[in-house]
Amino acid sequence: MEELFGEQAAESYDGHFAKLSMMRDALHLVTQLALKELPDDAHVLSVGAGTGAEILYLSERFPEWRFTAVEPSEPMLRRCRAKAEAAGVASRCTFHHGFIESLPSGVAFDGATSVLVSQFIVERDARVAFFREIASRLRPGAPFLSADLAVPEPVEQAIALWRAAWRHAGHELPENLMEAFAGKVAILPPSDVRDIIADAGFTDPLLCYQSVLIHGWLSRRP
Repeated sequence: MEELFGEQAAESYDGHFAKLSMMRDALHLVTQLALKELPDDAHVLSVGAGTGAEILYLSERFPEWRFTAVEPSEPMLRRCRAKAEAAGVASRCTFHHGFIESLPSGVAFDGATSVLVSQFIVERDARVAFFREIASRLRPGAPFLSADLAVPEPVEQAIALWRAAWRHAGHELPENLMEAFAGKVAILPPSDVRDIIADAGFTDPLLCYQSVLIHGWLSRRP
């Protein structure tokens, strides 16, 4: 946690992939379209909120929505809060330091997002449990937009393109990428991630976004 999302990482996180911002922007647009059915006073859960990119984007487009940001990294959550304050939307946000299972129950959210989070849960059962915790906090029928790394076929070409994207952003990936990620990041085939989401109780996960290895799914609590 400290290595990936500690104080130093939080400070540089927003600028780390600035040259790939169009990938983020496209995912934000898909998220907006996926959640636009929610009521004007919707309360949206952001799991693994990071520095608050999704919250800031959605708060601008839906000025009456409220948000709960769940983030286990205290430095990342501090930056999220600071950005929300600077944007004038902190009064519409609740900031929870911890993992999703530590979020008090009792609030049924109208929708949820989780972007580039579950890939760090390498054991399948634990990953299913993560999504199940999210599902348990949603209203029946509530939409859920999740995104994670997944490697499509042909694997070698997909990884080569991903390496090119990182190089464009000014970074280099390990030569043996999958071996380097083993035990740290679960980069599975897209169909496997879809099955994990479905096994957690969400209905009909739709692959609604892809940019190289980043895949996004729209699903619902039954």
